[in-house]
Formats: sequence, structure tokens, C-alpha cells
Amino acid sequence: MQLRKLGNSNLMVSPIGVGFWGIVGGDYWGPQDEADTISTVQAALDAGINFFDTAEGYGNGYSEEMLGRALKGRRGEALIATKVSTKNLAPADIRAACEGSLKRLQTDVIDLYQVHWPSRAVSFEDSMTALLDLQREGKIRVIGVSNFGKLDMPDMLQCGRYEANQLPYSLLWRAIEYDIQPQCVEHNISILPYSPLNQALLTGRYRNADEMPYSRTRTRHFRPDRRDSRHGTPGYEEETFAAVAAIREICADIGQQMVHVALAWLLHKPAVTSVLAGARNVKHVESNVIAGNLSLSTEAMRRLNEATADLKAKLGPDPDMWGVGADSRYR
Repeated sequence: MQLRKLGNSNLMVSPIGVGFWGIVGGDYWGPQDEADTISTVQAALDAGINFFDTAEGYGNGYSEEMLGRALKGRRGEALIATKVSTKNLAPADIRAACEGSLKRLQTDVIDLYQVHWPSRAVSFEDSMTALLDLQREGKIRVIGVSNFGKLDMPDMLQCGRYEANQLPYSLLWRAIEYDIQPQCVEHNISILPYSPLNQALLTGRYRNADEMPYSRTRTRHFRPDRRDSRHGTPGYEEETFAAVAAIREICADIGQQMVHVALAWLLHKPAVTSVLAGARNVKHVESNVIAGNLSLSTEAMRRLNEATADLKAKLGPDPDMWGVGADSRYR
């Protein structure tokens, strides 16, 4: 896989990154063996994947700890991205959080340090000042953000340069294309899509909402009476699975698996630099590598865009997958 430049920085990242949330296991993701986690990281490095994304909030630091252990002896081959939680965005708290992440990751520098969600209690200027101090001290190399919306992006940019915005983005969740992606293109800020398979909807395994695991039906695609839903909208189950069926047909026509096409589609979109795909075992890594090397024709891209345009319009421009309006965490 050919490496791509992250924003205006000197970091060169693989087009497929490893999202390290799922390895925490638990009720949401299911059991995870530590040996599988370590072999997954080793296989990713062997395949040319150099980008690993975690957060202090994933399993209360467990994800960072596991990544640090898995990279032991091969740290120089990897670029580590992690995130500081919203509760830790005051300057002193950012510094303490960074030190904690460095210790858990067993490293002396974090390659990409991201604000996980914007704070409404601490000013962007205070947070950015602290991040710039850490950058000058060599504790972090590049500053990034995550889940910053159309208004938060320029407000944060006024306080200092960041190189990436990590966002929910997939064939079935195209909200950022309205207002956020154009800003990323204009300012050369890399988009790092998370949830690229849209909570398993784009694996091709499920043909209706009732087949979905209960933990994966909380998004605005589904009815509000589905378990743990908080969005309070009617949902778009019919439109969602009509789009999935259309994508399945296109994939059959071009002779490719849906999971590979879904990831590759993102890599053909403006400003997308690396897709953060979850991987919990070696087979997942092997599959993701295929997607990272897959080239889609102009015609295939047109058909995929058209197949999901109606769902995109109905879901609208709010990027929050779990809430909208007053319940949205985006600004």
C-alpha cells in the first residue's frame, strides 16, 4: 500500500489504519483474546499497515496498554494516534492525560494526538495552547481533532493548526459531505473515517434490521424503540436496507466483496487519507489490506454514490450517528 501524507505534516500513513476500539471486548464487541490482539498488530505491520488509532477512553486505557504491548520491539515501524477525552481538555488535565497515554503506550512520543470530542466547558484556545506546548516539548508530533463539526472546525483552526479530523463516514453515513468535507479539502486537513462499515451494516451479512446484533441498532438508521437508542427519530430502516441491497448488487456486478468495496470507496473520496478499520484477528487484517489496494472505476463510484444518495438526503447533514438536533454532539 502506498503511504499518504497526513495533512500538511510529515507523517506518512498507510491508507488503511487499525482502529483499536474493538479490542477492548466487553458486551458491545464481544470477547477478545489478548494473543489475538498481539498477532493482529504484528500481521498489520508485516502487511505494511503502519497507522494505529486508539484513545485513553477505550476501555479506560486498556486499548492503549494493549497497543503498547503489541508494538514492543517494533515501535519504530508504527505511527500511533491516540485521543484525549473531553473531560481532560483543561491545560493541566491535557498534560496529565498525555503523560498517562505515553506511559500506557510505552513510548516517549505520540505521533498524532487528537481531541476526542470538543469541549463546551473549556475554550478551544486553552486546549490548543496546551497541545502546542506538548508539541514543542516533543511529547506529541502532530495535533488532530475528532468529531469536530462545521462550526467547531474553523473555531479550533483559529487557535492553531491541526492536521486531521476523525469522523464517522461510510457509504451509509455521508453526512460530513455537506459541510465538513469541503472545509477539510480547502484547508488540507485529512479526514480519518471511523465506523467505515457502519456498525457491520456494510459487511454484507445482514439483510434486515431484525438480523442485526442488538448492540448495533442504536444509530439513526434504526427505529427509536431498538435497544439503547436515544435519537428519538423514526429511523430509516427501509431506506437503509434498500441501499445495502443496491450496494450488494453493485459488488456482485464488479466481482468484489462488499466489505472491500465499502472501505475502498472511502479511499476514493476527497480529503480521506486513511480509513480506520477495526481488526480483531489476522483474517481481518488480510481483508483490510485487499481493500486498501482496491481501485474502483469511475462508473462503480458513480453507481455507489447514486445507490446511497436517497439515504444520505434523508439522514441529513448532522454527523452524529446517535442523536440529532438538541441531542446532537456536533456543532
